[in-house]
Amino acid sequence: MAKPLMAKATAVWLVDNTTLSFKQIADFCGLHELEVQGIADGDVATGVKGFDPIAHNQLDEVEIKKGEADPAYTMKLKFNPAAVGEEKRRGPRYTPLSKRQDRPAAILWLIKFHPELADAQIRKLVGTTNPSIQAIRERTHWNINNIQPIDPVALGLCRQSELDSEVQKAARKKAVEGGVMDDDARRKLVSTEQSLEMPAEPKLPSNIAGLENFSISDMGEAEAGKQKTEAVDYSDADSFFNLPESEGEKDEEDESDDVDPRR
Repeated sequence: MAKPLMAKATAVWLVDNTTLSFKQIADFCGLHELEVQGIADGDVATGVKGFDPIAHNQLDEVEIKKGEADPAYTMKLKFNPAAVGEEKRRGPRYTPLSKRQDRPAAILWLIKFHPELADAQIRKLVGTTNPSIQAIRERTHWNINNIQPIDPVALGLCRQSELDSEVQKAARKKAVEGGVMDDDARRKLVSTEQSLEMPAEPKLPSNIAGLENFSISDMGEAEAGKQKTEAVDYSDADSFFNLPESEGEKDEEDESDDVDPRR
């Protein structure tokens, strides 16, 4: 059954201006009977201004009179020709400007904790583009070092029911294709509360960025090469350019020194 515009505000108006039963108002507005009773008691929708369905062409006054005369009568929403053929617009999800800077963090969270999701599903949940997803997946995003993974539900980019639905679709697709999830993949399927409690990943300072793959073995090799270089002493030019004398040449030189030059 179609619901009127601003259902809760319409219920407020009907409670204040008619003698309809709570059930009749609840059936017309698509609410629960106890919720309408809470509106009458002042516990629900406090501060909500009533919305006149008659003035806004949603309900005929004749329907209200029929409902007041017969408590079992169900009121019918007024036919609106302008609403015929109105369908949900298909296209990318609209993301408010205030939340667009949060999309990279949501994409990184989905890639990290739900790797089974396809790019089309991530694009549908977050309202982003394929190049953005690819850049974060390949870690080529311009701000990748400062992005922290955050649940898109916590950021308000999608609902938990939408995320669960896409995850279940991806799991069913993987099961049909014959893929079996291992324990590590199952552990990644955490809830929103668990993901929010996870500690943030440590980030390297910008002055030592690019040294992630540096190890102790590399440092040992560099130290050994430095010692090998220092083993050769180039400070004495004579010892570097003059070859060491052989024993025969040294004996001949000694004999020549013993001969008296006056002879």
